[in-house]
Amino acid sequence: MNEIRPCYKRILLKLSGEALMGDQNFGIDPAVLKTVATEISKVHNLGVEMGIVVGGGNIFRGLHAASYGFGRVTADHMGMLATIINALALAEALQRLDCQTRIMTAVDMSKIAEPYVRERAMSHLRKNRLVLFGAGTGNPFFTTDTAAALRAIEINAQILLKGTKVDGVYDADPEKYPSAVPFAELTYSEVLRRNLKVMDLTAISLAMDQNLPIVVFNIKNEGNIVNAVSGTRVGTLIRGVD
Repeated sequence: MNEIRPCYKRILLKLSGEALMGDQNFGIDPAVLKTVATEISKVHNLGVEMGIVVGGGNIFRGLHAASYGFGRVTADHMGMLATIINALALAEALQRLDCQTRIMTAVDMSKIAEPYVRERAMSHLRKNRLVLFGAGTGNPFFTTDTAAALRAIEINAQILLKGTKVDGVYDADPEKYPSAVPFAELTYSEVLRRNLKVMDLTAISLAMDQNLPIVVFNIKNEGNIVNAVSGTRVGTLIRGVD
């Protein structure tokens, strides 16, 4: 068997909260959590330094504030706490696979996680610890996609990998439109111009400003994270200009 050689020294992995639900309508599926942690540990064992941002949509989404009768700021704060729950669960699953982890949060909760300090995060990464960034940016009105792009840039990640429930970026929602066509590669400006719902526009704009490539792939397919890190084409690559 050929030895797997990673193409990147440091990456940022973005996981949607929904990716942890499995076939449930809410919460965390233990089997899915273990599978995701196992896939991450394979990359970690290659010596790749990795930051991880997990969303909270499997528990609470701030964008649904109106349906609860909440104000957006309160709802976004609740969403930030949901990301911490997911980070704690994923960190525990990773530790059971002998991966060292650190949870860092943009909202002060020192009894649960470290406060996010860039230099401290960089130090953890250099010591080959998996760093899970919780609570988004710490500010309402910003998604965890934006937090992922921001943290990727701050830690000098060479690529942002976004794990989702579908095989990449399509020209329409593949769950609603079976005839939707996937893209192998897109430019940042194409994503913005077409208003493709792969990541929020702020995240795409940040990545474009810093020339940070993004790969959107199906987290449910075994080996996809390792393949992406080793340079094998998976999902949709977003980079460059028209």
